[in-house]
Amino acid sequence: MSDARVLLVEDDPHIARFVDNALSAAGHAVTLAGTLAQATERLTDPVPDLVVLDLGLPDGDGLTLLRNLRTWSSLPVLVLSARAHEHDKIEALDAGADDYLTKPFSVGELQARVRAMLRRAQRASDDGRPLRRFGSIEVDLAHRQVRKGGEPVRLTPIEYQLLCVLISHAGRVLTHRQLLKEVWGPGHADHSHYLRVYVGHLRHKLEDDPTQPRHLLTELGVGYRFASEG
Repeated sequence: MSDARVLLVEDDPHIARFVDNALSAAGHAVTLAGTLAQATERLTDPVPDLVVLDLGLPDGDGLTLLRNLRTWSSLPVLVLSARAHEHDKIEALDAGADDYLTKPFSVGELQARVRAMLRRAQRASDDGRPLRRFGSIEVDLAHRQVRKGGEPVRLTPIEYQLLCVLISHAGRVLTHRQLLKEVWGPGHADHSHYLRVYVGHLRHKLEDDPTQPRHLLTELGVGYRFASEG
């Protein structure tokens, strides 16, 4: 999708020019907003295909915009930030960001992240598909069945639910807290050891080499990501 509409929310003119040039060179139409107020106005007319969001803005924190956006839209959001601490990344991902790129970054990495996010957004429009395939695995969502190489794989209800959540957000980093809330409920949001155990079970049942997973990937200190292509 090389002709996407991208809303760039960035107040630093040098970074804004750098990102604008990189995305325009990839064939995207870029609209710039330098403040939260401008970004809010430009989110709806027309609706962009993707938002590239800086967190440090002159009239507030970009997380405010992100949280407000997530109350009404699932637009893909790539956060650009100089905040490199792990807890900053987790906070942004928990707030609804789809990806997080730390400044400074290269043109190639920025373009690759945007391409990946647009592909995922396109696939999300086909979410009604009852069959999901990755590697030798087939997940039949209609009948709640999983096969590997054509042979049935027995998953517990929790394992199956965890797999479905990861698949439904393919390519996106999901934090420990997000996964625990979705699979076990709000009361278990701090029990990250549950995830280590159950992701380990899934890897042993589904990955060709559980010690070198290709699909159920760990994002160190943050959470997990499902990769359909490994």
